[in-house]
Amino acid sequence: MQKVFIAFGLALMLLGVFGLSYTWHFDHRGADNLSDYARIEFNVSRDGEGYVEGAVLSLWDYRYDNAELLPKAILFTDGAPWDLKASVKHTPPPMSGDRFKSENKLFVEFPKSSLKSILNAESIRFRFYYDDGQSIDLPLNEKDLALWKRRLRW
Repeated sequence: MQKVFIAFGLALMLLGVFGLSYTWHFDHRGADNLSDYARIEFNVSRDGEGYVEGAVLSLWDYRYDNAELLPKAILFTDGAPWDLKASVKHTPPPMSGDRFKSENKLFVEFPKSSLKSILNAESIRFRFYYDDGQSIDLPLNEKDLALWKRRLRW
């Protein structure tokens, strides 16, 4: 009977170690570009004559820890920084579905003055911050950069 308890205890410890290492790895995941790290959506608004009025980036990031996004971000167009204010929403893990992941949403409205820089940029990087001190700084991939430019031109 004692061997059963020891085996059960060891199994629980191994499960905990592997579970903890997986969640840490997921929350500190590496990515080469922004859309590989989080789900993003770039939308452009136009006036009645079809001219661009503004653009909004929406970003969804799912994490196992309770870190929350901070309402600030920086957009780099060819290295030139644009400080941005953001709206954020943190949703703790639900009781159903993928019940251990929390959801963080970030919404950024780009200043109209930044849109020309986005349109002319050879590279774009986006940085956002968490309240635990972690910052994510990733470039757009070529496909997303082309999409952003196409939406601004159309």
